[in-house]
Amino acid sequence: MSDYTLGEPIADTRAPDGPIEARWDSRRFGAKLVNPANRRRHRIIVVGTGLAGASAGATLAEQGYHVVQFCFQDSPRRAHSVAAQGGINAAKNYRNDGDSVYRLIYDTVKGGDFRSRESNVYRLAQVSTQIIDQAVAQGVPFAREYGGLLDTRSFGGVQVQRTFYARGQTGQQLLLGAYQALARQIDAGGVEMHPRTEMLDLIVADGKARGIVARDLVTGEVTTHLADAVVLATGGYGNVFYLSTNAKGSNTTAIWRAHKRGAYFANPCFTQIHPTCIPRSGEHQSKLTLMSESLRNDGRIWVPKQPRDPRPPQDIPEDERDYYLERMYPSFGNLVPRDIASRAAKNVCDAGFGVGPGGLGVYLDFADAIERMGRPAVEAKYGNLFDMYERITAENPYQVPMRIYPAIHYTMGGLWVDYDLQSTVPGLFVTGEANFSDHGANRLGASALMQGLADGYFVLPATLNDYIARGSFPALDPADPDVAQAETAVRDRLERLLSVRGTRSVDSFHRELGHLMWDHCGMSRSAEGLQKALDRIPELRAEFWRDVRVPGTGAELNQELEKAGRVADFLELAELLLLDALVREESCGGHFREEHQTEDGEAQRDDERFSYVSAWEYGEKPVLHQEILNFEHVHPTQRSYT
Repeated sequence: MSDYTLGEPIADTRAPDGPIEARWDSRRFGAKLVNPANRRRHRIIVVGTGLAGASAGATLAEQGYHVVQFCFQDSPRRAHSVAAQGGINAAKNYRNDGDSVYRLIYDTVKGGDFRSRESNVYRLAQVSTQIIDQAVAQGVPFAREYGGLLDTRSFGGVQVQRTFYARGQTGQQLLLGAYQALARQIDAGGVEMHPRTEMLDLIVADGKARGIVARDLVTGEVTTHLADAVVLATGGYGNVFYLSTNAKGSNTTAIWRAHKRGAYFANPCFTQIHPTCIPRSGEHQSKLTLMSESLRNDGRIWVPKQPRDPRPPQDIPEDERDYYLERMYPSFGNLVPRDIASRAAKNVCDAGFGVGPGGLGVYLDFADAIERMGRPAVEAKYGNLFDMYERITAENPYQVPMRIYPAIHYTMGGLWVDYDLQSTVPGLFVTGEANFSDHGANRLGASALMQGLADGYFVLPATLNDYIARGSFPALDPADPDVAQAETAVRDRLERLLSVRGTRSVDSFHRELGHLMWDHCGMSRSAEGLQKALDRIPELRAEFWRDVRVPGTGAELNQELEKAGRVADFLELAELLLLDALVREESCGGHFREEHQTEDGEAQRDDERFSYVSAWEYGEKPVLHQEILNFEHVHPTQRSYT
């Protein structure tokens, strides 16, 4: 392939050697500290206020740093982390069912199809137990058993109950806990908060990240903000597919602009399909709605055995139903990992057994659970999710099964970071979904909240301390050429978007891009389809810059201008995502290449050639740097959930 060049290998030089269970302690002990009296002299920029950003901002300010924080929402509480409803993993073994830190690392590495770093995952498992204690101390109302102990339930890809939850709104409650800590620091003056402000570029001076260029979304004012380090906690890029479970405002701009300033982008093709989404209902939709994976604890998934069966589900006898996950994967049943469940749903629908409009749906049925537990118990566990489903579909899930179908959800790819969460640009740290580090090719359910809070509360505060302690940060003048160039580039880009005055709306380009990505790089991918999309993307990007219509001006609230900048970045990211998927000639996790599957249709990895992280360097031709993955404790095997 001539679309990229192969660069020098890359390695994570920050991960300590020695026993894996001692590496995080070793790294923290080896990290230099900053005198508390000196911390207030340092400014840290944090972009994003979801779980990773809010916890990082609050903790760094609590340590004494002056934090300057940004979010494009009107309040930090509106971050997309509120949408993570189902729960958060932690290896506390409250159920005494065989769970442990080692079992959590095993499930996570296996669930990620052996494409994640062992050291990072082990640290995540270690820290997970501290997160629950932190959240409880903040007043997060986790569900409790009759005796008062914290309750847990199962999620996909595991056979223990390690997922702590707050009914069906865990992400919201955890975010409120982090937001309270952040609000305390805002009130105390430790955090300078900038809502309704979007980062549009990274300032790199003398080889270090020293600030950002941002735009006030209300007034349109473009400003520069300088600091000694920058933290990106801006989430994932799932909206490159247009229809996804992400909030409509979720975007890739912050990490993509940082990528163009020198930060490597890792594993962009590792995008997750969530199996438990309300099916699309037409072309009018701008997003999809996720039904929590927690529903798979008690709901049973099935399709009629008769293709295109026209009968209402309640009229289909038990012996004429195919509980296909229970049939195919008897050990895990309905709780197989997300990638497995999603492909299975696609396969039965493609074979003509799907239900609902277009046959793009399967049933998620709670009749057995209601009979076994009683409706009040089901309402207590899932009531708000059932209410949400009924409001959207006008169907009562207590009386008829829900209809679900897979959709784009989480992105495991992101900016490459080392063990310290530092990117290839010194001083640029990346946390949560914005980095690639912990999940490999597929994220297990309830691990997103775990990673975001682990990074923000416990990992970043230790490693960023070390960076500050070892560095020198001479005062940077706003007139410095590097600063001025970044601000000028932002202003020029905004003017260019406004000056096109074409005939097509921003959404029309985004929708076309989304169709292209879903059709050729969605639940299954082929070399032919990927190449077809790669041929079309440059044409679509040229059409965008020639014919996009952005009304209004840049000196006002202009949501079309906001969207235009984000879609322009998606049009660039999409090409790298497709290229990464084409180069990775294997199937693993959420990346399923049709040419690489077993006889029974499961993903077929190629460990000999592709047991590495793809770290892409920006350039006229992208440069691929490979980080070889080593497994000392969880040895790669063919994944089996039967």
